[in-house]
Amino acid sequence: MATANNTVHGRIEQARMELTPAQMGVGLALIAALGFALLFVQEPMMHDSMHNFRHAAGITCH
Repeated sequence: MATANNTVHGRIEQARMELTPAQMGVGLALIAALGFALLFVQEPMMHDSMHNFRHAAGITCH
């Protein structure tokens, strides 16, 4: 349920209550893997593909 006072802090607290440590670990591992790939995969076609993925996911990168 979305409310007008929905904050990042509130979302973090909700995630702490709802997610297991294993789920949090998997999420952090995925974020780390994507971050590594975005930083070190600079082959142009792969870089463009990942750049487009970030935009599709709603991540503003520039």
